[in-house]
Amino acid sequence: MADLFDPRPADRPAPPAREAPRPLADRLRPRTLAEVVGQDHVLGPDGPLGAMLADGNLGSIVFWGPPGVGKTTIARLLADATDLAFVQISAIFTGVADLKKIFEAARLRRSNGRGTLLFVDEIHRFNKAQQDAFLPLMEDGTIVLVGATTENPSFELNAALLSRARVLTLHRLDDAALERLSERAEAELGHALPLSPEARATLAGMADGDGRALLNLIEQIAGEGGTLDAAALARRLTRRAALFDKTGDGHYNLISALHKSVRGSDPDAALYWLARMLRGGEDPRFLARRITRMAVEDIGLADPAALRLCLDAWQSFERLGSPEGELALAEAVIYLALAPKSNAAYRAFGAAMAAAEKTGSLDPPKHILNAPTRLMKEEGYGRGYRYDHDVESGFSGQDYFPPGMARPRFYEPTDRGSERDLRKRALYLEEERARLSQSGSE
Repeated sequence: MADLFDPRPADRPAPPAREAPRPLADRLRPRTLAEVVGQDHVLGPDGPLGAMLADGNLGSIVFWGPPGVGKTTIARLLADATDLAFVQISAIFTGVADLKKIFEAARLRRSNGRGTLLFVDEIHRFNKAQQDAFLPLMEDGTIVLVGATTENPSFELNAALLSRARVLTLHRLDDAALERLSERAEAELGHALPLSPEARATLAGMADGDGRALLNLIEQIAGEGGTLDAAALARRLTRRAALFDKTGDGHYNLISALHKSVRGSDPDAALYWLARMLRGGEDPRFLARRITRMAVEDIGLADPAALRLCLDAWQSFERLGSPEGELALAEAVIYLALAPKSNAAYRAFGAAMAAAEKTGSLDPPKHILNAPTRLMKEEGYGRGYRYDHDVESGFSGQDYFPPGMARPRFYEPTDRGSERDLRKRALYLEEERARLSQSGSE
């Protein structure tokens, strides 16, 4: 009857337990901090973590960096190196009730003589109240908090938390670090990767600085019978999507790179960052708006045609759509990068806004106010106004600022592009105004 419930004969020994298959990335997870690649700037003897461990004083940390660069692994190894209990949570799946249980367990653990390293993945996902909940336990030493985030901590984390933790930036893995991972994978697999030298470089490019992505890609082609060249590899694998978050830190970094490349008159760099954003899925309408802003902010009146060209490119995209309309945006970027630059109008407007705030509600001089009623005429509205077109030169030189306000100079045209002519005109008008003012006072 036993066979009815146990198909294995009673006299046959149980087969040895089989280990479940593990992904290559998990099998190659570093066992010591010395095995971590690509982060020597924080783990080396002169790095901040190296110094903390040498002093035996590990404080709370926030790791900031892209995916696949070792944030979780380093946190786990730090716990091992300092004999702290390692507890890992994700801010995405952890609520207030879960935090209370974790904190209580950490307090109990501490009362028994052992500390806790609490690793919080995606820590920026916690709201302000949840972030504040960590503070008392960080202060009394119940936990050493190690947070991980792909977003800029300056914007996403509370100032109170940041004041109690050191932010360490982890870098995307460079080609040398990715090659070391490839060599470790070959040692683990027991054979060389079936790739030509060119395909090997292409594989690293596909990983885009993400070590975990590289090992996952290697696992997909490790069993190939022949040697793959770059073209065959591209057909076999899908390139990893470039890191780009349309609402996060990467979004603002790339638009900043585009803007500064245009300002720096580098059309090739500007085109590269434009292409990076478009390939990352950025809304071309957002780019059209920002490109138009570049025209008014950085080209200004040095080339008045730049603004019109940007608006035309924007309208062309609206009519053509993607991808044809994106070429119009690229043409606008090239034009702006090569155009003469001036922020004189931008600075002049900013100075005028500051003066308007400072001077409050000063009235205009009465001689430039219209007087549609008899009372207003009796009050002096319009009295003494000189119609500039009645002056032979077309310029009366009158003062248009509020009475008693010292005449400021906001607009300082440059000697670049079309502003060269505007500068000459502005200097002439300034001299003529001074002459007319002097002759009027005599």
